[in-house]
Amino acid sequence: MKRSLVVVGALLAAAACGRNADPGLIVASGHVEATEVLLSSKVPGHLEQLLVDEGSVVQAGQEIARVDTTDTRLALDAARADRALADAELRLRLAGTRVEEVREAEAQVARAAADLVGAQQDLDRMQGLLASGSGTTKSRDDARTRRDVATASLEAARERLSRLKAGSRREEIDSARARVAAAEARTAQLEQQLRDAVVVSPAAGVVTEKLAEAGELLARGTGIVVVTDLANAWLNAYVAEPELARLRLGQEAEVVTDEGQTRRGKLSFVASQAEFTPKNVQTRDERVKLVYRIKVALENADGLFKPGMPSTARLRAAAGQP
Repeated sequence: MKRSLVVVGALLAAAACGRNADPGLIVASGHVEATEVLLSSKVPGHLEQLLVDEGSVVQAGQEIARVDTTDTRLALDAARADRALADAELRLRLAGTRVEEVREAEAQVARAAADLVGAQQDLDRMQGLLASGSGTTKSRDDARTRRDVATASLEAARERLSRLKAGSRREEIDSARARVAAAEARTAQLEQQLRDAVVVSPAAGVVTEKLAEAGELLARGTGIVVVTDLANAWLNAYVAEPELARLRLGQEAEVVTDEGQTRRGKLSFVASQAEFTPKNVQTRDERVKLVYRIKVALENADGLFKPGMPSTARLRAAAGQP
């Protein structure tokens, strides 16, 4: 009988230890996470410089790496030359015909008119000789041909003069403007590639992984380093549904590592939908299969918490809650 009482007492003690001694304390376990930024090359080329190493602390806007830009600079010089050529052509179209060319065309019109007058006189003369029996039909026909040629030449000279005075057509000017715009776009594209050859960090943090070395040939989108924002890490943990009513956003929390080191934090997120308990998280009550994810923002200026580190959050129940 005495042996049975001892066994029952041991079982009751074990059950008591399995329960939380403080009913006002909410304990949730999980893993630390932090924002990781993969810095990649936007332009292809050789990695000319890599200015950081794993563990380096970087600031937002700090230069991380530089890609060789020799080919891009040569292409930019050619694009600028094309842009200058297109701009010169547009200005030429807008300026219109030179005065000297118009005067030359007017002189050609006058010459063609004089040739027509002479050809008409020859035709009249040949027609008179043929009527008097002194000329031939061939001579009269030859004179008529010369007259027709002179008439066509005069018409052509007048049309050329009219075209020179009118200047470039609207479609030609629009085409020249389009070539200028295309050259400017190409120049801007290459200038942007020169700026993209300098890789800068978009956020402050710590270089936690190096993916390339100086001298390597990078394709577009190749990863170079991973920058982790450790100062703004958080703990992903899970709580059972009955404890949701005792949680409030902004609630103070105490986060403890497996080594016993403690930091303060604040509850920054509570999921609105339940999910199945993750395999890598142990809850206090194994019978609960559905849990809610919470996030506890950590005070991690010293970088104590690292991504993937298991930790436990302890939160006091919100005021007025059981």
